[in-house]
Amino acid sequence: MKTFILSVFLIGLSVQNMNAQQVFIPYGKITYEKRVNMLRSAADWNIPDEAKEKMKKYRTSDWELYFDQNKSLYKAKKKDTENDNSMLFLSLNEPENQLYTNYSDRSRVIKKSIIGDDYLLMDTIPGVNWKIMHDVRVIAGYECRKAVGRINDTVYVVAFYTEEILLKGGPEGFSGLPGMILGIAIPRFNTTWFAAKVEGFANHTAQIVPPGKGKKTDSDKDLQRLLEIYRRYDGNKKEKPEDIKRRLFGFVL
Repeated sequence: MKTFILSVFLIGLSVQNMNAQQVFIPYGKITYEKRVNMLRSAADWNIPDEAKEKMKKYRTSDWELYFDQNKSLYKAKKKDTENDNSMLFLSLNEPENQLYTNYSDRSRVIKKSIIGDDYLLMDTIPGVNWKIMHDVRVIAGYECRKAVGRINDTVYVVAFYTEEILLKGGPEGFSGLPGMILGIAIPRFNTTWFAAKVEGFANHTAQIVPPGKGKKTDSDKDLQRLLEIYRRYDGNKKEKPEDIKRRLFGFVL
């Protein structure tokens, strides 16, 4: 009788331990909601008050991150509403941009629309000096730890990551934390990205490929030509090439 009771106890304890174990996700898809505070952004622009009154406070868009254990593809899910007046003040081509990242060789391909043409920018994964904090919050059902980083020397970033997803990546090219980033906030840009849905174990391997349509910038000559076009388009002929490259190859698409 004692042997039977002991066996039942051990089986129950084993089942309890199995339920308590974390399930680590090797591949899947994450849908992020990108939200821009348009009224705060408009404060930095020379926009008439009448136009500001017609603007919505937030401009939102949905972005998808397809991932496995070594690579990811980040792109827009759908375009914003055509009648959104705030579209007048942001890039109309933003939803066409894409970011493919290969974490095995630390390379990435950025597809970016510039002056109506698509360009393929080859780059390496940029680093962020993160400081992991003790704060914890739940995002899309996952317990996430807070981290604070800095980009472009002066721009602070607040991130929330989960170790339950194996790929150490995130939206907009952010990475370098012990797990997947499910939330990002950049106060300077008045913008946040937070995961709305995580589809773990959804196999999208066939879709995780580098973007192929666009003008390549493999050679120095191609890149210099693009920098000159961008300088003429932007109207700031005194801007240094390294500053233009920082904008083109930056974190935010």
